Amino acid sequence: MTDVLVHCCCAPCSSAILEWLLQNSYRPTLFYFNPNIFPDSEYLIRKNELTRYAQELNIRVIDGDYDHAKWREAVKGLEMEPERGARCQVCFNYRLTETARVAQKEKIELFTTTLASSRWKDIEQIKHAGQLAQSLYPGTRFWDKNWRKGGLQQRRNELLKLNGFYNQLYCGCEFSMRRLDAETCQAILQQDKPQEL
Repeated sequence: MTDVLVHCCCAPCSSAILEWLLQNSYRPTLFYFNPNIFPDSEYLIRKNELTRYAQELNIRVIDGDYDHAKWREAVKGLEMEPERGARCQVCFNYRLTETARVAQKEKIELFTTTLASSRWKDIEQIKHAGQLAQSLYPGTRFWDKNWRKGGLQQRRNELLKLNGFYNQLYCGCEFSMRRLDAETCQAILQQDKPQEL
């Protein structure tokens, strides 16, 4: 079995990847680190869905700190950037650098991210962020697998329905909410918090 630390953004994006890893002699540990997500109620819903699924699969989850203000400071000045622009690169760098730090601390050489499963993300930006992260933390290695290929995108959709996952409508940050209509944004902002942070 090969250990791998998997940075996870949500249960839907993680599901097919985790299934594939378990079927191919990998032992995943999940790292939920998404301080970009806004509002905190949305963050909690996504975290709880992932935790529930991981418990069903008997997979350990490491819960990263939720410090949205610190993340906002990191992307300051990039608020008006389009999706797949400079803000997204900074965001990926931020999250994968922390993933590499945790991988080094946990003595797990290999790390990857479920961000590479989303067709809405720029795969080259993710690859760049992972390579930067591994260069900062010796003894770690970024696995830049494209998790969209090999039928995983279709399997993701099947598992989403099968497990009744909450399926988010935007990337996570408040800036990615711009593409949503006003009514949808209002509904997201008024969600009840499922539990305390």
